[in-house]
Amino acid sequence: MIKNNYIRRVLVLLCIFALLGGTLSPAFASMIGTGELLATEQSLADRERLMATLSRDDVREQLATMGVDPAQAAERVARMTDAEVVALNERLDELPVGSASVLGVVLLLFIVFVITDVIGATDIFPFIRPAR
Repeated sequence: MIKNNYIRRVLVLLCIFALLGGTLSPAFASMIGTGELLATEQSLADRERLMATLSRDDVREQLATMGVDPAQAAERVARMTDAEVVALNERLDELPVGSASVLGVVLLLFIVFVITDVIGATDIFPFIRPAR
């Protein structure tokens, strides 16, 4: 009985100290500037864009062929700093998408057909005379 009263008193004292410690901590408030708010929103948008890119099926397949677990890649992106996310997004904009443009493909096919016409393998264009 005495032991139970002692434990109860210790628990009550711990609860009192926890409540007093929580209420006595200082609270700081200040104005947030528009620039800071925009920077925060931009970093969140950049991170979401990068995560959306990682969640695409073609990107996941490419990561898997390179031996990278997509879940691990997403975890690493989550741990990146804002500056690293911005730099990676800028680099993604500069890199080729992985498929050539339609105009590029048409031009490449045209050049291949012209070369095959010149060597005499095909006769697609009547204005090209084969070299003999």
